[in-house]
Amino acid sequence: MSKDIFDTMAKEEEKAITLRLPKLNLWMVATVVLAIALVVVYFRGSFTGFAVALTPQQISDKAVDFINKNLVQTGNVSLVSVQEVSGMYEVIVLYQDQNVPVYMTKDGSYLFLSQPVNTSTEIPTQTTQTQTMSKTDKPSVELFVMTFCPYGIQAEQLMKPVVDLLGTTADIKIRFITQVQGNTIDTVSSLHGANEALEDARQVCIMKNYDQKTYWDYLMEFNNNCPSTLQNSTALDACWKAAATKVGIDAAKIDTCSKSTEAIALLKTDEQQTDKYGVQGSPTLVINDVTYNGDRTADAFKQGICSAFTTAPTECSQTISSNSTTVASNAGCAPS
Repeated sequence: MSKDIFDTMAKEEEKAITLRLPKLNLWMVATVVLAIALVVVYFRGSFTGFAVALTPQQISDKAVDFINKNLVQTGNVSLVSVQEVSGMYEVIVLYQDQNVPVYMTKDGSYLFLSQPVNTSTEIPTQTTQTQTMSKTDKPSVELFVMTFCPYGIQAEQLMKPVVDLLGTTADIKIRFITQVQGNTIDTVSSLHGANEALEDARQVCIMKNYDQKTYWDYLMEFNNNCPSTLQNSTALDACWKAAATKVGIDAAKIDTCSKSTEAIALLKTDEQQTDKYGVQGSPTLVINDVTYNGDRTADAFKQGICSAFTTAPTECSQTISSNSTTVASNAGCAPS
């Protein structure tokens, strides 16, 4: 996929960036939306002396004005609601058809973009790479993505040379982050809409009906040519079919499968795995049931997988030439 296409998509996705920050019990905090990668923004008030509590209207006006002037890159936010929550104000704003909560101190001095944590509630511990990874003869590798997430696409591009190197010595799978609420394709929800859900279904059908090499060949063709067609169903339909035909896939067979109960069952399996590991963003890499938190390069992915072998194959001694990355390794797409 060209850098220009990636950069364009990345800008669209900045509102869905997730940061994973270790905190005491290794719980990973996800913050989302509003084209920023900040946890707390210092907001200087227009008054001096002792702090004076503002009215809900003053708080909401100040929050909306500050966000529009300083945080959003395209469009504006509008007020949905404001209410007091545990000594501060929760302000719900509407941005690009999503309700986004922000939090402000009563005097208007600080604006928080992370949802506060209720300290009276125990936070479940999630699996992270700091836990001991079990070693197996054939490591299980699951890369969780959203089909049209530019950061997920980037991770897939980096994983391709790893797949080429290790082949089937490791069980490397792509998993899709969706919600399946019924038994038909129109009941599958994905962050980027119905076209993404349908492409997810097509890809699980390709994985089911073709070998690993054919799937990854298709994936590279799709990633290099089709992401920009997300909003144009006709162009997308032509693009994926061209990619499939080029690598020897029966497009008609996959089209039929993608709308079948078989595809829904496969996506439900992916959803179950997503829930099992507490996956919150695309991409997320899980190796032998442990979430990978290392660098996002092809060779780093290879090293992470090779560390999970009981006896590493000789291919693990080979270095995969470094790939340049266009975003930080903690960037990704996450639902709000």
